[in-house]
Amino acid sequence: MSAIQTRKERERAERHQRIIDAARRLAETEGWDAVTIRRLAEAIEYSQPVLYGHFSGREAIVTAVAEQGIGEFAVATRAIREAAATPQEALTAVAEGYLAFARDNSALYDAMFLLRTNLKFGDEAGQPLKDAFMELALTFAPFAAPHDVETFTEVAWSSLHGLATLDRGGRLRPDFRAQRLEILVAQWVR
Repeated sequence: MSAIQTRKERERAERHQRIIDAARRLAETEGWDAVTIRRLAEAIEYSQPVLYGHFSGREAIVTAVAEQGIGEFAVATRAIREAAATPQEALTAVAEGYLAFARDNSALYDAMFLLRTNLKFGDEAGQPLKDAFMELALTFAPFAAPHDVETFTEVAWSSLHGLATLDRGGRLRPDFRAQRLEILVAQWVR
């Protein structure tokens, strides 16, 4: 591979990441409705056809943002889980971390779990999704018996997602976040 070809590939990868970063910034500041190919082209100072050379459209950009976010979530969850002294402390800390991640990264969380994407879950999932699910499964495994660990993890994850979504939507009383989490963790560790 020539030096010119290597440079062009590096520039293409950098431009690809700039598009993803611009989409994240725009979504966090103005919401996902503001993320259009035209607005992204203006933000990174390239033409719309250049963006289409990287992504087939908005859904593909949301997918790329979601996949990166899921990778970041997996790394953060691993760090939280590994820092805990006991499985129950890990469970509580990971649950708190999940809810904080959803609250602090609302547009990213929406891309990961609420917006239409091309991501495949379950057996067809890509590596970042498998890694994130594995971190949750490792957290919930000590409490899953007599149930299948993956099924228990899916139900527990669904509970966290429900709390996160309802809380972010202003549907739950904000003064009772800690109590809700305490009740949920108590159910898991029975």
